[in-house]
Amino acid sequence: MEKIAKSKKSNARISIKDANVIFKKLRRKKLEKAINFVKELLARKKDIDGKYYTGACKVILELLEDVKNNAEAKGLDTEKLFIKRLAANKSFTFILPKSRITHRGRRAKLCHLEIEVEER
Repeated sequence: MEKIAKSKKSNARISIKDANVIFKKLRRKKLEKAINFVKELLARKKDIDGKYYTGACKVILELLEDVKNNAEAKGLDTEKLFIKRLAANKSFTFILPKSRITHRGRRAKLCHLEIEVEER
């Protein structure tokens, strides 16, 4: 039986660069430590190169909590979960409508996020 749990989020409103910077810090960590690290980024107790990435952290924290719930539903031990795979893939970009101040629209960045954890 596979001891793997997955979670995906399509069209997340964060940039791929921000997601990859955070994912680089989370790779091969225990799931609980990864969740605590993202919570500390949100609380501004820790930073990554002087930045907190609060918008991206909110989405990634939801994804981490989701994969933890998926693992519990499969009957895996949440104490022994390690992050196996993290991926951020490009989605389409679209133009947000223009406002009175800026007479041209702003490009919105979207990406698909995937997380895979395994029990060791």
